[in-house]
Amino acid sequence: MSTAVDDDLWSAIGDPTRRRMLDLLLGTGSGTATSLSEHLPVTRQAVAKHLAVLDRVGLVHAATSGREKHFRVDETQLARAVAQLEEVGSSWDSRLQRIKRLAETIEKQQETQNEG
Repeated sequence: MSTAVDDDLWSAIGDPTRRRMLDLLLGTGSGTATSLSEHLPVTRQAVAKHLAVLDRVGLVHAATSGREKHFRVDETQLARAVAQLEEVGSSWDSRLQRIKRLAETIEKQQETQNEG
């Protein structure tokens, strides 16, 4: 089975601040831009912009409570991202094994030529 890689999803996850935000949200269950900014080296406004990116790709969803938006991780979308990562990793493992075999073949051929 081949999982199509979602470039927008990976672009969103590619940012280290957004990955840290996802970790925080997974650890606490939910959070606001204000609560997340207390644990990150960026402003509340920057956190809100990062949350908007994560929301746009479906990794988080917001529920309004009073003046604050409480964000939660969408576990289905996160599982989709993990599946994509696993498939890409597996694909690269296969490629690297082919490269290793090719390099070993070339090395053996060179050894044979040097002996002769």
